[in-house]
Order: sequence, then C-alpha cells, then structure tokens
Amino acid sequence: MASALNPQSPLPLYQQLADLLLARIRAGDYPAGSRIPSEPELSRRFGIGRPTVRQATDLLVRRRVLSRRRGSGTFVTPPPERVDLFSLAGTLASFDRGGVEARSALVQRTRRLHVAPDPENPFAGREAWFLSRLSRVDGEPVLLEDFYLDPDGFPDLDRHSLAGRSLSQLVAEQYHREPESAEQNFRVARAGKRRGELLECAAREPLLLVKRTLHFPGAQSALFAELACRTDRLVFSQTLGGPSHA
Repeated sequence: MASALNPQSPLPLYQQLADLLLARIRAGDYPAGSRIPSEPELSRRFGIGRPTVRQATDLLVRRRVLSRRRGSGTFVTPPPERVDLFSLAGTLASFDRGGVEARSALVQRTRRLHVAPDPENPFAGREAWFLSRLSRVDGEPVLLEDFYLDPDGFPDLDRHSLAGRSLSQLVAEQYHREPESAEQNFRVARAGKRRGELLECAAREPLLLVKRTLHFPGAQSALFAELACRTDRLVFSQTLGGPSHA
C-alpha cells in the first residue's frame, strides 16, 4: 500500500484512506475473506490517528465492503450471492439454480379478497385469490412475495396445499398451466410498516420492488405478484434472452 494520503486535499483523510483501501480490494490485493491491516498498523503506515482510520473502515463497513469480527479484525466481505429471480421458472427454482439455499413459508394463506385500487394490478376493484410468502437465506428475510390469482382460472386454489412445492409447481400440476410471457416493472420503494416488519428492516429502508404480471395460454393477466427484495443480502439479477425476448 504505497500511496500516501494528501493532507492538502479538500477530500478528508478518512475518505482518502477508504478510497485507497477500496482500490486495493478491487485490485485483488485484499481478496474476499482476507483480513486487512489492523487499525494501529494503518495508523502507523499513514501517520494518521486511529480515529481517522476507524472513520475510513466504518465507511466501508456501512457500504458492506468490510465486516468486523470481534477479537479477530476487519475482513473483506465476500460479494453477495446472485439470484436470477425474474425468470418464468418461479422464485424457488431461481434460488436453486443460483445455489442459494432458501427457506420459504407462507405468511398469509390463500384466501379470496377484494383487491384495492392499483393501476398496475389487473385485479384492482374485483376479487382475486391472495397469498403471501416470505423467503429467508441463512435465517435472514430477503424476499416477500404477494400473489394475486384469477379465481376463474384457478378454481378452488385455497383447497390445494403448497407444502413441499412452489406456487409454479402447484399451478403446473393442478391446473396444467405454465406462463408463456410476463410484464415486469422495477423500482425502489420504502419498505413501509408491513414489509418492514416481515423483512425485519426499518419502514424507511429502500427495497427493490418488482411488480410482475404473468400471462398463460388462454388466460392473460391471470397472476399478478409484488416482490419486495432486500438487496443488502443478495444481488437479484435478470438474465436476458435473445432477440425473441426483446
């Protein structure tokens, strides 16, 4: 770590050190899982006080570039696992393909309800089946899914158990239907009270919110889903197909 800090720069010393550490991490000098030099060592190398070093490492901890282990030191955080969440194969299948072990449980069993006004929900103003599912990775909640399904296209849905299978499996096995296309909208939204409680984050925490409409042969807009994703634990991605999927 040969670069020196510049006391004359308008950039604070802690920010300079944080940038330098980040550059070294990205260059591979400190690979994922490795320990960076201790605060006393960094203080000696750069001739700065330990509080300044702590400010720099605090900044990178908040950015989830570094993590501290009590009694062991500060380590480079491995990159988050990646899940191709937005394929038509279904959420649980996406976790499996990504090699991520997720545990999912219903937080709202299937019931029929009158859907509130929402210009993006095809069931707004009429009745739909509704169910809600929460997925955890390593015990931490990462994904909340609210599903709305057409009662005419999926009769007696509340009589079918999801135990041991995903919603996409149930639809395929019981109704012999598979989606042929989808429309998806992405945005960042604050968690709010309900999502914050279920995802164990502050109500003002930003989440990736996806609104997805699935079309089945002979049954357009038969399933609508809202996916609230915590991106601090996982990277949610989408694999794009060739020209036919544009």
